[in-house]
This record gives sequence, C-alpha cells and structure tokens, in this order.
Amino acid sequence: MCHITQRSSTFSFPKICSIFWRFHHTSTSHWCNCSKTISDEKYQDPFQLGRKDLKNLYEDIKKELLVSAAELKEMCDYYFDGKGKAFRPMIVVLMARACNIHHNNSKEVQASQRSVAIIAEMIHTASLVHDDVIDDANSRRGKRTLNQIWGERKAVLAGDFILSAASVALARIGNTTIISVLTQVIEDLVRGEFLQLGSKENENERFAHYLEKTFKKTASLIANSCKAVSILGCPDPKVHEIAYQYGKNVGIAFQLIDDVLDFTSCADHLGKPTAADLKLGLATGPVLFACRQFPEMNAMIMRRFSKPGDVERAWKYVLQSDGVQQTTYLAQRYCHAATREIRKLRPSPEREALVHLTEMVLMRDK
Repeated sequence: MCHITQRSSTFSFPKICSIFWRFHHTSTSHWCNCSKTISDEKYQDPFQLGRKDLKNLYEDIKKELLVSAAELKEMCDYYFDGKGKAFRPMIVVLMARACNIHHNNSKEVQASQRSVAIIAEMIHTASLVHDDVIDDANSRRGKRTLNQIWGERKAVLAGDFILSAASVALARIGNTTIISVLTQVIEDLVRGEFLQLGSKENENERFAHYLEKTFKKTASLIANSCKAVSILGCPDPKVHEIAYQYGKNVGIAFQLIDDVLDFTSCADHLGKPTAADLKLGLATGPVLFACRQFPEMNAMIMRRFSKPGDVERAWKYVLQSDGVQQTTYLAQRYCHAATREIRKLRPSPEREALVHLTEMVLMRDK
C-alpha cells in the first residue's frame, strides 16, 4: 500500500481490490488489531491533551463573527454552540505542540498556531453550511440545517460571511506562506464539490475520482492546517511534509469511515439521515467495492441512482457484499500510514495522542 502516502489519483482500483480481497479471507480479529497498536505506550487522550488550548474556542470564533445584524449573528452562532467535539481544531493544536516539541522542546502553542485551529473550524463550518444548501439537507448534527430554518439564500450568505471572517483572521496572522497554504483549502473545497457533481464510467477512474474528491472535500483542510502550524513552529521542510501527510491520511480515513457509517449507523446516532449519499446520487467506497460483486450496480451508479427503487436496491447490494468491510480496511491502511508519518517526530505525549487519534477515527460510530 505504498500508494497511500502519494496523491490520491495514483490509486489503481484493481490493486486496491487485490489487497483487500486477501484481507477478506482473514479473521476479523486480525484486522481489528489496530486497537492494540499503542498498547505498550502510555495512553494519551487527545481530547484531554487538547482541552487547554481549545478553551473558549467557540467564544473566540464568535468574536471573529461579531456583527450588528441580529439575524445574521443568530445564523452564524447556530453551529458554533460548543456542543461539537472540535475534532479539527484538536488535531491542529496537538500537531502544533508535537512539532514545537520536536523542534526546540517548546511545550506551548503559539497564538498564531491557535489562530489556525480557529480558522480551520470556521472554514469547515462554512463548507457544511454551503454543502447543506447544495444537497438540500434538512438535518445536521442532530438538528435542522440553516437552509431549512432561514432559507437557501440566507444560508449561502451566512456561509460566505463565515468564510470572509476566516479570511480576515488568516490575514491577521501576517504570514504569506500560511495564507497560501490555507487558501489552498478553500480552492480544494470548491474543486471537490465539482468533482462530486461528476461521474466516471471507467472503473479505475471512478475510484481515483472518489479518492480525489475525498481528499479535496475533507482531507485537504486537515492536511493543510497541520502543515500550517508546523511551518509556524519549525523551519524544517521535512517536518512540514510529515504534518501534511499525517493530516491527509487521517482526513481520508475519517471520510471513509463516514461513508461506512452511512450504511451502518442509525439516523439518530449519526445525526443525519442514513443512505443520504445514495439519495444524493453519490457512489462512495462501500458502493464502489460492492460493484465488484454486483456489476449490475454500474448502470445505477452512472444514472446516479435516479430511477425508482435504485436507492433501495443499491443499499441491499452493499449490505450483501463486503463493501463496508473493504472500505473499513482501506481506512485502516490510511490510518497506519498516518501513524508511520507522525512517529517520525520526537516522542511526546502529543505525538502519542495523534497516534491514538487514528484508532479513534477507525472506532468512531458517529
């Protein structure tokens, strides 16, 4: 699986399948060994370690979104309610500490590095607001979406405003390299959305297309945010690449598991309707792997599950196949790649927390 740490477009679907078909014939206890990868290390809870640096995170975000218009303020505050786990900011501050310790044994997060964590969460939330408009979604994180409450036009404007506030915060850091790295995220989000709107007929191209879309829509934010804080904390380009590759691999694994949960988690637990991707016409990892066993799914994929009964049939095929299992295996390989990268840094509690985080990504159920 050496291709994992390269650009996602280098994946060959047949090669992926040949690897994971071999896994299919091993016992489940073998592929679950990921939970034991740090059994000989001191346990480090990422959320406990990152809590200090994330204190008042959402209050600080709301300060960036300070506006006089009451309705716009209410919309912007809607998702920044402090009830989320702040997964992305937590990765960013842990990476900042790990890189700082690696460079000069500094255990403090710089103000500029914390600003990157804030900006990452703002960009992420703005992208969710826009995605919900594009998808005409009615629920997010267990509650109604902005577009359902305030309408599509106002939701788009709210997302734009959050992005503009993130851009102002980014400019305030005053580092042109950091600005370049993080504005790449916004470009990738747009390009990823366009990729999602398209389809590929060729099987190899289809899987590469899916992985590239996954990188741009999900992993780019984590990868480039990790790279940004490494640049601020350490001058070594090798460390910047380690941080980027860790974030990229964790980000792709996170989305792969998200795609698995669309088939395995109940709507109440997941916080959004299940089979949401199929209803949007999207062929995710479980579908693409299932297609190997049920070639009749090809036609459904090309017409984006638009005919009556397509969604139900595709759902049934996926659950009858090993598509969910194979996608989980693929996520595991990405997490292993992330672990290999982060272990190149000097040992620290934050480094071990980032290792443990890869396990949490694999084991999450919502």
